Amino acid sequence: MFQSVDQVLTQHLDPGERLLWAGQPRGGLRLRPQDALLIPFSVMWGGFAIFWEYMALTQTSKAPGPIGVVFPLFGLPFVVIGLYLMVGRFFFDARLRARTFYGVTNERILIVSGVFSQQTKSLSLHTLADVSLSQRADGSGSIAFGPTHAMGAFFPAGSWPGAGRYMPPSFDLIERAKEVYDIIRGAQRGAAKA
Repeated sequence: MFQSVDQVLTQHLDPGERLLWAGQPRGGLRLRPQDALLIPFSVMWGGFAIFWEYMALTQTSKAPGPIGVVFPLFGLPFVVIGLYLMVGRFFFDARLRARTFYGVTNERILIVSGVFSQQTKSLSLHTLADVSLSQRADGSGSIAFGPTHAMGAFFPAGSWPGAGRYMPPSFDLIERAKEVYDIIRGAQRGAAKA
């Protein structure tokens, strides 16, 4: 069943809490700056793994005993990882973004996401100190809430399962990022007065 962004976020609001902004990341398949390194790496990994598997299947099929079975089975996980790196991660990232919902309320930042199960992250505006904006020429961009881990720059959340732990919570690939940033800063000032 399809739910709008407002419907999803309203379920997570406390009594008296108001939704000031709601949105989602841009949809579809997206290339990111990290792909300049990840694509060549994934092609080398996947190419070698597929070559290994091909050689193992064609050359060891004549080998007696368990070698004819073990070598092809040994290479299979590397082929699966290679296919995920070359192609699958783009679809995983698109699916994750389609199931991600962002909200700014008068009290907190809300991020509801998850491919297999829904997870909710809530950040209080009272304690939120580090808010940074990255904006592109078309006005889209990302807003990060907290410092970025060194590994987070190389493996963004959608590129590899579990990579999200290296990234601060963020509103990723949103439209009119500066306007949303201003709403957050205004909400922070309002929360400080309350």
